[in-house]
Amino acid sequence: MTEPIPDGGSADANRRQVLYWRLLSRLFDRDEQPSLESASVAVVDDLGLPTALLDPAVSVDTIVQRFPALAAELRGLLSPGDDDPGDSGADAHRPGEAEVRRAALVSKVLLNVFATGSGPVSANQLARWQSDAGWFEQALGGEPGDLRRQGTGLGATLAGLEGDLVRRMHLREVLADPTLAKALTPSMSLIEQLLRDKANLSGVALANAKALIRRFVDEVAEVLRTQVQQTSAGALDRSVPPKRVFRNLDLDRTIWQNLTNWSPEDERLYVDRLYYRQTARRTTPARLIVVVDQSGSMVDSMVNCTILASIFAGLPKVDVHLIAYDTRALDLTPWVHDPFEVLLRTQLGGGNDGPVALALARPKIVEPKNTVLVWISDFYEFDRSQPLFDGLVAVHRSGVRVIPVGSVSSSGQQSVNPWFRQRFKDLGTPVISGHIRKLVVELKNFLT
Repeated sequence: MTEPIPDGGSADANRRQVLYWRLLSRLFDRDEQPSLESASVAVVDDLGLPTALLDPAVSVDTIVQRFPALAAELRGLLSPGDDDPGDSGADAHRPGEAEVRRAALVSKVLLNVFATGSGPVSANQLARWQSDAGWFEQALGGEPGDLRRQGTGLGATLAGLEGDLVRRMHLREVLADPTLAKALTPSMSLIEQLLRDKANLSGVALANAKALIRRFVDEVAEVLRTQVQQTSAGALDRSVPPKRVFRNLDLDRTIWQNLTNWSPEDERLYVDRLYYRQTARRTTPARLIVVVDQSGSMVDSMVNCTILASIFAGLPKVDVHLIAYDTRALDLTPWVHDPFEVLLRTQLGGGNDGPVALALARPKIVEPKNTVLVWISDFYEFDRSQPLFDGLVAVHRSGVRVIPVGSVSSSGQQSVNPWFRQRFKDLGTPVISGHIRKLVVELKNFLT
């Protein structure tokens, strides 16, 4: 009795299953399974795709350089909402050849990003992973780095993988070699390690570390500056008369208000009054005091918020002060315009003593109604919790706008002390957590 010959749909389903079984096998065990490897090679070869797709040591960049036509297929490959070519009608369970091809490409991207192995990592390996992660982000419909910057959900997982790779790299040796250091792409994980280790660096290694920090600060500053510019700039100031220039002329209102002057005989509208649009916005001089917890758990927030403080310091009529603290408080206001210098002066790690920082911040409050105090911390103060909260309540009741901020990081993973979270909520000043855009909106609405 002969075996039935599988139809095309069933054969394609089997081929796709082989590729995904092979992917799962390699993700959980670096050792090859010969039968899965040989079957996968046969499938990829039959599709006319390069067998290098199956080699995790070959980067996605290398594949695209050798086979440029694949770049378009990889971008948007995993975008939500895309219709599966094989998922329609009664044959939804029978994927066609297009879905087998898609499985081969998906397997390549996932394997290169999520199979990070163990042991030491070189600068080139880190750079290759960052590039592959960029292709993964493009496959999801974004731009390289987008997902890691947002950092929630899958982005947090990517940031965690990158952080692990950085920790496994002999960073000091890499920084001492200009060629290897040039291969590094600055990221939050890398900057965190550089800031923690800067006291142990000198000479060429320190110079290369500073160059990487400067590059990262400039890149993040550009993103945040755009967000500040795009955020609502506050209510129009009706007390200021509109500027009587042509670009502010409200033509529709001018015509409407002068309709009674229409002359049927002349077929002309006689205008006896022009109307202009209101453009002035309220710009009350304001003082922004930013207090940042620089203990080890708040590195991401420290970097983001020092950059953000420098951007707001560049706005007219905004007086920005910056304080960092762990068990001691440090006034960094003289360098607030240069986040690079601020970061070099911080000392990450140690405990928390919020009341010490508050004692340094309170003398800076001159006009409470025109002052906003941004307090960035995970609020794990232990025996100093009640004194800090009582102090912040007193500042709030004096008229200062108090904005407690838990996590404004790219990873979004820091936890906030639930004791503080509930009390701030009861006070009517809930803790901001999540993406830094939330803080941008709050600050710009207050300051402009």
